[in-house]
Amino acid sequence: MFDLITAWLAAMGSFGVAALMLLENVFPPIPSELIMPFAGYLAANGTLSFAAVVIAGTAGSVAGAFLWYQIGSLVTEPRLRRFIARHGRWLTISVADLERALSWFDRHGRTAVFLGRMVPGVRTLISIPAGMTGMRTLPFLLYTALGSLIWTTALTVSGYVLKAQFARVEVLINPVTNILLLLVASLYVWRLLNSRQSR
Repeated sequence: MFDLITAWLAAMGSFGVAALMLLENVFPPIPSELIMPFAGYLAANGTLSFAAVVIAGTAGSVAGAFLWYQIGSLVTEPRLRRFIARHGRWLTISVADLERALSWFDRHGRTAVFLGRMVPGVRTLISIPAGMTGMRTLPFLLYTALGSLIWTTALTVSGYVLKAQFARVEVLINPVTNILLLLVASLYVWRLLNSRQSR
């Protein structure tokens, strides 16, 4: 899987980084904790530009967050709850996830948008309460971009710095990433089945 992801990113370049980060924010098939370090590794060996990787990762992340912001601004909370209760399993989102994001936003206000970009489990949905409460678009995009920039830069740096280790332990990374993606897929299937049984 290491070879597959790095080959795909190398072939698609910065566009591939942006696309995967957008997908990770809408429907997380591959977490950003895998995407950006791999992209950083490719930047370290000269395949990609470090600056382009960070910009693309941030842009994809902001685009995904803005989609959820728009959804939050267009629907009411009860309607969104009903939608997630019925169809959220396909997006690996539960009502509990929505409640966590709403609670996070209530506690931290606008800074939740900034901080939430760096918190797994909150990152995907923190944009919804921002849209629901009528947070203005420009401040939302600014906070989101800053938080996403810090997060993607940190992950890219980790891959860049660990270039030598990536090369040494590639034999171990392949099975580890395979297991991780298998666990993600298994969790997705489990949530689908569990949701169906609950209904």
